[in-house]
Amino acid sequence: MTGNSKQQRERLKTARTLSEALPYMRRFAGQTFVIKYGGHAMGSPELAEMFARDVVLIKQVGINPIIVHGGGPQIGAMLERLKIESSFVDGLRVTDKATVEIVEMVLSGSINKQIVTAINSAGGTAVGLSGKDGRLIEARKLKKRRRASDSNIERALDLGFVGEPKQINPHVLESFLSSDVIPVVAPIGVGQRGETYNINADTVAGAVASAVGASKLVMLTDVDGVLDKTGKLVHELTARRARTLMRNGTISGGMIPKVETCLTAIAASHCAAHILDGRIPHVLLLEIFTEHGVGTMIVG
Repeated sequence: MTGNSKQQRERLKTARTLSEALPYMRRFAGQTFVIKYGGHAMGSPELAEMFARDVVLIKQVGINPIIVHGGGPQIGAMLERLKIESSFVDGLRVTDKATVEIVEMVLSGSINKQIVTAINSAGGTAVGLSGKDGRLIEARKLKKRRRASDSNIERALDLGFVGEPKQINPHVLESFLSSDVIPVVAPIGVGQRGETYNINADTVAGAVASAVGASKLVMLTDVDGVLDKTGKLVHELTARRARTLMRNGTISGGMIPKVETCLTAIAASHCAAHILDGRIPHVLLLEIFTEHGVGTMIVG
């Protein structure tokens, strides 16, 4: 198939997607969506371009998107290039002083500006922010404990400059929501004494959604969504059902913190939360603005 044929096929797919989506879009005009962007969707140039175009379209129909991005693979690649060793505890990167400087450089620098540039190139107006800007994300050191396998004694784990949101200052974002600007937030927090904290992007997205009263929290992942015991996608869950599935082990592993983040946001802002496979072209439009969707929606 020639390059032109591929482009024509893509344009036809996009046209059909938009034709189906537009009637649903209008009902969300004036509302705020917080979108956690990461994983394969951010690593693929083609998907990144589609994502940028879809975010611009969402803004153009009157919805206010706030993008919160991750960057774990890019941080790992830079640390390896600089020969700085790093380790993980329960999926969190242990972050010493040298590491947190690299984390901030990659997240607030190269990754953030790539996303901003992509959105601007797609016809939007994006501005990159760190959680330090205007003290948008006031953070504290994340405290975790682990029980030894051979006893009931728990010990504190020192993860270094790994933090959690203490407070989100929504006023920093509200000025953008009343304009044409799309804020793109790097998950870096600032401590009480000005120290820098590396924060999980999922956690930041949930905290931002709660603080601004978002109507939707959308989390892009590298899996279909929440799966049942047979591996079949669960299209819709209540918060109560989601907790049951976590207790009985149906929801496990890395999906647990994502679902917990969604439940926290739902409880705080009464939003709907969506867990989507970011590898699907135009997944934002397909899930949010079509009748059946393609991922998992969690509601209160």
